[in-house]
Amino acid sequence: MSGDGTDSATAEFVAHRNLLFTVAYEMLGSAADAEDVLQETWLRWVKVDGDEVREPRAYLVRIATRLALNRLRSAQHRRESYVGPWLPEPLLTTPDVAEDVELAESVSMALMVVLETLGPTERAVFVLHDVFGFEFAEIAATLDKTPAAVRQIAHRARAHVEARRPRVSVSAEEARAVLDAFRRAVETGDTQAMLAVLAPDVVLISDGGGVKQAALRPIAGADKITRFIAGGLRKTGAVLTSEPTVLNGNPALALYVDGEFDGVLAARVQDGLITGMYIVRNPNKLTRVTEETPLALR
Repeated sequence: MSGDGTDSATAEFVAHRNLLFTVAYEMLGSAADAEDVLQETWLRWVKVDGDEVREPRAYLVRIATRLALNRLRSAQHRRESYVGPWLPEPLLTTPDVAEDVELAESVSMALMVVLETLGPTERAVFVLHDVFGFEFAEIAATLDKTPAAVRQIAHRARAHVEARRPRVSVSAEEARAVLDAFRRAVETGDTQAMLAVLAPDVVLISDGGGVKQAALRPIAGADKITRFIAGGLRKTGAVLTSEPTVLNGNPALALYVDGEFDGVLAARVQDGLITGMYIVRNPNKLTRVTEETPLALR
């Protein structure tokens, strides 16, 4: 590619970089893997004859999707041997992500956890169509399938997600208020106040990756979770504190044990109660919680 062609390719790639990262991240649940996909996308894009590309955005998304899909299929084998539950890598996001309700919901930890239960092709179709609004014909060309087949996959994936995602989205203010109440209860050791903000069927998933201590299986039920948290603090004698933050476009907590940063907690909130708790302690997944990551739907 000539110098002018490289400059043009660079400009197009930079213009769509945040979108490409978001597509890859929502497919993979890993910022590190998403960055690798972007690098591979650039290397392929710069070799393309720009004069033959009518829609650079669609072309770039097609490259990134195929690379992410290949990586997702290989990652499934690695995740099967992962120690304990595998949670998506949390991101400290820019303020505009939280202000965009649609974007904030699409990258929320609650929805990202649901996406983990889809097969690779179903996840790609759901992300491209339901989140980013690509037409079935465009997705079919990307996945080498017919539009009719993609439509059927989309229907299955949507039904699967809808059965597991939060019924009603709550405002950031409501979610923050509930998290603040939970934070005060934990820091003061008030188990009754803790129970008051946890839904009876709440589920806690913690990810230590075999590096940090975490529950090896999800913990279900407000009573069990309260005992798990209170008992753990009592047994270790550690002092747990937290600070409000915004992860994946939604209110969350940065956790500190004896004053040292230890992990993050994201939550799913419905009807004024916490229905899902996601704690990430694996340090390999905490590299993007101090520096903002820009995301985009378009």
